Amino acid sequence: MTIRHWIFDFDGTLIDSAPAILDAFAAALQETGRTPQVALDARLIGPPLAETLARISGSDDPALIQTLTERFKAHYDRDGVANTAAYPGVQRLLEQLHDTGLVLHIATNKRFSATQAILEHLGWQHYFSSVYALDMMEPRLPGKAALLQKQLAELALPASNARYIGDKTEDGEAASANGLRFHYAAWGYGDLTTNTLPNEWHWLAQPLDLLAEALPS
Repeated sequence: MTIRHWIFDFDGTLIDSAPAILDAFAAALQETGRTPQVALDARLIGPPLAETLARISGSDDPALIQTLTERFKAHYDRDGVANTAAYPGVQRLLEQLHDTGLVLHIATNKRFSATQAILEHLGWQHYFSSVYALDMMEPRLPGKAALLQKQLAELALPASNARYIGDKTEDGEAASANGLRFHYAAWGYGDLTTNTLPNEWHWLAQPLDLLAEALPS
């Protein structure tokens, strides 16, 4: 059976956003006189922004997190969007899936406004039928599992006719919680290996490997 709906994570799956995000983290910390409490590397990419800012600042003070959030957004929205690139092969992947008539979606922890800005920057808006993000509603959704649940329900997407592609263990767990089969993007920011990948998840070494799964032979 041809699977019609393909739902993608964004950071670490379609785009290599780490350099721009890490630069914005560093700038926000510097401007508030804070020293990073953990290494600023790609392992930080993925969780919601406030959660990551609390981790790297070593504080859960709401006023500080709010200030860091504002400084981060100012830097990222000014410089980060224009400096975000697609992973090699992703442009071709999206073109072929879309041209074949498959329906593409995004489900991301990334801010909705930043996601839309990057889609516009890359010229990708027409590829995606829906874009869902945690901050699309108030209060924001608690995590990726709830996000996928909402997306599937609102769009009336049957889990049996959809797949989720992401680069973090959280993505796979969210997919499994919603009855979705999961494809692990090994080129992203996760730390799974072929030996630690759960048996029910599918390994993708590079973006174009998904074509063999998605397109009818």
